Amino acid sequence: MASLLARVIGTIREHDLAPRGAAVLAALSGGSDSVALVSLLREAEDAGELRLVGLAHFHHGLRPGEADADEQFCVALAGRIGVPIDVGRGDVAALARARRLSIEDAARVARYAFLEEARQRAGAAVVAVGHTRDDQAETFLLRVVRGAGTRGLAAIRPRAGCVIRPLLDCGRDELRRHLADRGLSFRDDATNADRRIPRNRVRHETLPALRRHFNPEVTAVLAREATLARDDAALLEQLAGEAYGALVTEGDGELRLHADRLRRTPRALARRVAQQALAATAGGRFVGFHHVEVLLALCGPDARGGVDLPGQRAERNGGEVVLVSRAGGVARPAAVAFQYPLAVPGTVEVPEAGCRISAVLPGPGGDPAADPGAWTGRGPWALVAAGRVRPGLGVRSRRPGDRFQPAGFGGHRKLQDFFVDHKIARPDRDRVPLVVDAEDRIVWVAGHRLADEFRVTDRAAGMVILKLEARGGTA
Repeated sequence: MASLLARVIGTIREHDLAPRGAAVLAALSGGSDSVALVSLLREAEDAGELRLVGLAHFHHGLRPGEADADEQFCVALAGRIGVPIDVGRGDVAALARARRLSIEDAARVARYAFLEEARQRAGAAVVAVGHTRDDQAETFLLRVVRGAGTRGLAAIRPRAGCVIRPLLDCGRDELRRHLADRGLSFRDDATNADRRIPRNRVRHETLPALRRHFNPEVTAVLAREATLARDDAALLEQLAGEAYGALVTEGDGELRLHADRLRRTPRALARRVAQQALAATAGGRFVGFHHVEVLLALCGPDARGGVDLPGQRAERNGGEVVLVSRAGGVARPAAVAFQYPLAVPGTVEVPEAGCRISAVLPGPGGDPAADPGAWTGRGPWALVAAGRVRPGLGVRSRRPGDRFQPAGFGGHRKLQDFFVDHKIARPDRDRVPLVVDAEDRIVWVAGHRLADEFRVTDRAAGMVILKLEARGGTA
């Protein structure tokens, strides 16, 4: 079996979690998984794979005394290894009351908000967190008993925006052996033994029983099932996004589903298209499996009448099913959503858009400045004024409310209006990559237009060259 470090590096490369040499911030709780994460990232740094630019520790305002000791432990560890640490504090209990969340959910919200702020302060491309193969198996089981579909059974993903999980192929026990071999200590969180928490019951009761009575390697099996579910769900979501435009028509405060076409669509895709349509008109209400099945039944050849669904009314009208939102509006369904960090220099694959985007500095090997379109971003190149970009580029899909000032225009415009004016088909708009800076300002609508504020006006002041390529060649 490959060494632990080799597997971590393999996970980073397989899932494009960080380009070689990227700046990485590590989340450090003080527990065994996070201390092992820091140790392995230092070893990966020594191997030239990345740069560990800092640690981040969040004090949740819970467990008085113990949490203070956790913080002190993390600060001391950072000092011993010579890496700066960013420490944040929050009142998770107050957040839970204010937002009507469980303590666990509120802690997650507060922690990830802090980690993103810490990432930006550190100038890191990504934040690494210490989720393991055991966490993956536990999450998969919890999703099974709660009735999740393939999207939910995908469980913990290797990447979520700027958050990466390099330890997903590593077991908790082998990480503790790694720490013991290196004489590294860690903190134990007493709440991990509280079996009133569902995850802890799965960890201490369900999984041990499955190992004893069914399969001693059940953790690896469940983690593998999550990977299969993730890959299947990704393909089905992509196909559903492509099918949506042919099956659903948006009107004034309503959606019209072509019943006959939807009925002839493979059920797995039809469910996803129906779910996206329902979510678009639900006004934020929860849409579940039963609601999707009711809508698909209304598409049947002999269906008549209508039915109330979350936040909306569905009515059969000839060959169509009309969804009317009670809130009076239709939200754009998130058929395709993605977000990836883009290092400079570096390249990021965007499978949702079928392309890759690179960022390089000027040098030998061709000068795209000879291409007139590069100065305004129309085409596969864009020349960006380096001094105007807040370091920490990313590539993401569009979001409601996006605005920018296209190069050569006199004012800011809604991205939606820009797409309409440039005749970008509705089904394609979610797949247009947007290069953004650390302040989430649109720098380049890739292939279409550079934002005016990032145009190069003085080459001597420095620039970044962005390139859009389709898989297999230049776009």
